[in-house]
Amino acid sequence: MQAAIDEARLGRSQGGIPIGSVLVRAGKLVARGHNKRVQENSAIKHGEMDCLTNAGRQATYRDTVIYSTLMPCYMCAGTIVQFKIPKVVVGESRTFDGAREFMESHGVEVVDLDLQECVDMMNEFINAEPALWNEDIMEE
Repeated sequence: MQAAIDEARLGRSQGGIPIGSVLVRAGKLVARGHNKRVQENSAIKHGEMDCLTNAGRQATYRDTVIYSTLMPCYMCAGTIVQFKIPKVVVGESRTFDGAREFMESHGVEVVDLDLQECVDMMNEFINAEPALWNEDIMEE
């Protein structure tokens, strides 16, 4: 999870949204990424999407675990389900409850660590840039 947190902090330092993600196979880092919607003017570059893009083509994802500092949204959850990633470990879901039930209904194991560091990082960002946060989660 620390690598995902580092990615989130990197994204924030670039003026973006502090959400990071890493993909792990057999205890080894396969890829890392962070939300780049601001940096790349992208509609879909959430942390998980950037991480999976950086992973490139994989023969299978069934033996991987994806870590994210925040509970995945439905777009990212749909990709996790589509790629048959069996386990998601999240830093927190207090600031955004995301698509946990959707993933679980498709057999994905979801572990919420409820890390205060992740909650604080998101709360600081949401308080500083509420309009950008609402744009990211498509709320008004």
